[in-house]
Amino acid sequence: MRIILASSSPRRKELLKMITKDFEIIVRDVEEIADESLPIEEQVQEIAYLKGKAVNNITNGERVIIAADTLVVKNRKKYGKPKDRQNAIEMIKELLEGDRTHEVISGLVVIINKNGKYKEYKTYEKSKIFLKEISDEEIEKWVDTGKALDKAGAYAMQEEFGVHVEKIEGDYMAIVGLPVSKLYDILKNENII
Repeated sequence: MRIILASSSPRRKELLKMITKDFEIIVRDVEEIADESLPIEEQVQEIAYLKGKAVNNITNGERVIIAADTLVVKNRKKYGKPKDRQNAIEMIKELLEGDRTHEVISGLVVIINKNGKYKEYKTYEKSKIFLKEISDEEIEKWVDTGKALDKAGAYAMQEEFGVHVEKIEGDYMAIVGLPVSKLYDILKNENII
């Protein structure tokens, strides 16, 4: 059975290797626009679904499509990937406001085409991040690594920025980009792995 990751994220690729090394990557560009009337948890699942469905539509045969999307959220405001350096700095400063906490929501969609049957799983994982106080110089030092621009919320706790994370409540791997535990359970229950 083909296992297809519908993501070009190097982080998701590495996380999926925890479950299986036998997968391929196929990505299709989709407009990542979710229905704003839905709760944020459903919006992130909807974007993951759009990515997965686009790949499902161009493939055939027995296959599993895995798609994910991650959003950083503070006070109901969504933080995707920053547009540029200044936007990245502003995002981090906003995440530091108030109690220095925010949420990371990772949506997961698994589309299974097996034995002539089609099945979809949609789920998400929500985690809470507690940041330390971070100086302007430390923010700029992080952003100037160039690693902030392709990350939701302009940071990655698995990179140098991780020294600024005081603690987390939730699933570390989902924060990095893929709810591995939930994905493993789905694939195991479907006898994929």
